[in-house]
Amino acid sequence: MKVLAILTAALAFVATDARAEIVVFKNGRSMSVKSVRLDTEFATMMLREGGEVTFPSAIIARVDPDEVPYPSDEPEPAAEVAVAPPIAFELVSDAVLAARPFADLISTVAASYQLDARLVHAVIEQESNYQPRARSKKGAKGLMQLMPDTARQYGVRNSYDPKSNLEAGVRHLKDLMSRLDLPTALAAYNAGEGTIKRYGGLPPFPETQTYVRNILRRVGN
Repeated sequence: MKVLAILTAALAFVATDARAEIVVFKNGRSMSVKSVRLDTEFATMMLREGGEVTFPSAIIARVDPDEVPYPSDEPEPAAEVAVAPPIAFELVSDAVLAARPFADLISTVAASYQLDARLVHAVIEQESNYQPRARSKKGAKGLMQLMPDTARQYGVRNSYDPKSNLEAGVRHLKDLMSRLDLPTALAAYNAGEGTIKRYGGLPPFPETQTYVRNILRRVGN
């Protein structure tokens, strides 16, 4: 919230169609863009070469005016890039969750690690849609899509075994949540904790941003 307040105050002095601004990220990197606009917890950069990128504003340290502005007679884009509306999720009842595949196992394992079973359901639904034999192109396997390194870290010999996969996935998520807030922990589960450290928070990857938003909506956040 503090970052948002600072950015909002800084941008209040600049028109939304400002010709050039420098975005300075918390990891020390910077990027010159046509303009930046804020929408609640997200920032959208209009790129110099065209197009736009949306990412969490928490990774921004500050926004400075660029000393190399665009020519004032530069034509405006004919139309903004269409952005798909966010997916709406209704909070499902406990009875519905209890009827989902592996519900009893999920409840037992979640309780043993003091995690909300609804959160575990949300991660599984996003990761594999309850398919125990799911495998991603990057090699993630099983219900909670364990990467090989994660499986080895938690002593999993068969990532397709629902119980072993679930226990390791829940332990991994619990470990991440012990040192990160929930949105950042979910981003780390999806993109890797090294990526989170590299960007100083949620990375500007549309896949990861959508992943986090979908899970938070499923748990009612």
